[in-house]
Amino acid sequence: MAAKKPALTGLDLVEKLWPRDLKGARVGLVAHPASVDRGLAHAVDLFRRSKKFRLSALFGPQHGIHGQTQDNMVEWEGFRDPATGLPVYSLYGKIRKPSPEMLKDIDVLAIDLQDVGSRYYTFIWTLDLCMQACREEGKTVVVLDRPNPIGGHITEGPVLQPGYRSFVGLRPLPVRHGMTIAEIGHYLEDQFLPGVHYRVIPMQGWKRSQWFDETGLPWVLPSPNMPTIDTALVYPGMCLLEGTNLSEGRGTTRPFEIFGAPFIHPGTIVKVLRELRLPGVVFRPVSFQPTFQKHAGRLCGGAQIHVTDREKFKPFRTGVAILKAVHNTWPRDFAWKQPPYEYEEIKMPIDILAGSEQLRKDIEAWKDIREMEAWWKEELKEFEKVRRKYLLYK
Repeated sequence: MAAKKPALTGLDLVEKLWPRDLKGARVGLVAHPASVDRGLAHAVDLFRRSKKFRLSALFGPQHGIHGQTQDNMVEWEGFRDPATGLPVYSLYGKIRKPSPEMLKDIDVLAIDLQDVGSRYYTFIWTLDLCMQACREEGKTVVVLDRPNPIGGHITEGPVLQPGYRSFVGLRPLPVRHGMTIAEIGHYLEDQFLPGVHYRVIPMQGWKRSQWFDETGLPWVLPSPNMPTIDTALVYPGMCLLEGTNLSEGRGTTRPFEIFGAPFIHPGTIVKVLRELRLPGVVFRPVSFQPTFQKHAGRLCGGAQIHVTDREKFKPFRTGVAILKAVHNTWPRDFAWKQPPYEYEEIKMPIDILAGSEQLRKDIEAWKDIREMEAWWKEELKEFEKVRRKYLLYK
């Protein structure tokens, strides 16, 4: 349902709200395919035409500035942009934090990235590393804000614990954080990076309770396996499957919405999940063959998630329920993925995704999901007290 009056992103307002004291600055831009205005003009083109500053360098996060790397955890190398002649620096490879050499010819690093509201999604950690680098080099960070596509009014899941930092979680955030990328930047600035020169070009017309399809803005997939808002909604739970031997649907047209494995019987898993009466969701049996990633070319049985009420649906709880159902029904076949994962060589992938080892230990101990939910709700309650200080919108 489109909004009667569309929201305006930071990019839509960059010419109007660019800080006066930064006029004429040499600007580096961190962008990706979803860095577009409401008319689908890309940030690179808009920045090139601006009279407020001079575009001097380009940077891209995971999957590349053009979204050119399809699969997960595929590094890419920088290049010179043929259209602008500017250097394009990779922030997903051997270097993930901008180096002094990358920043030497700019005064400001502008960041225009569409996040999807989950701690695992690496763009907020690219923001973190950019803020660290700019603080060290005396550069200014300007974040062009965008909506949290799954709403800014709901949080869910455990908070990352000390000792489980990785590129799918560098700071203590819950899995579903309910914040925009600029709000997270304020949190990072105040809690961890005092002294960084941090500025925001805020949105206009966005309300915390809005879903992306209520903003009137066009959805452009921010990464190759995030094609729709439906994907973003299930992602806080379904990304947990990356820490297992289950296919999370990569290599299909419905990544994260379908899951399975060669050893799963579709009818059995759906029966088990339906008996749980999870709120706001219905499961449908499916069979599929991934074209790449886990179980590529093999017939998998599993299920598709159909969200029937997104206000009641709990994606993280649903993801945990799926892990428990497969673990308990096929204990000899189910397995946790082993390291490495997202530059972590030692800790279990499921542990850095969940934020501690407790989720894995509880599943292995066949704990009841209500007992499990109790501990992560306690963590969430404490984070909520911290979070409210950094919210920019009502």
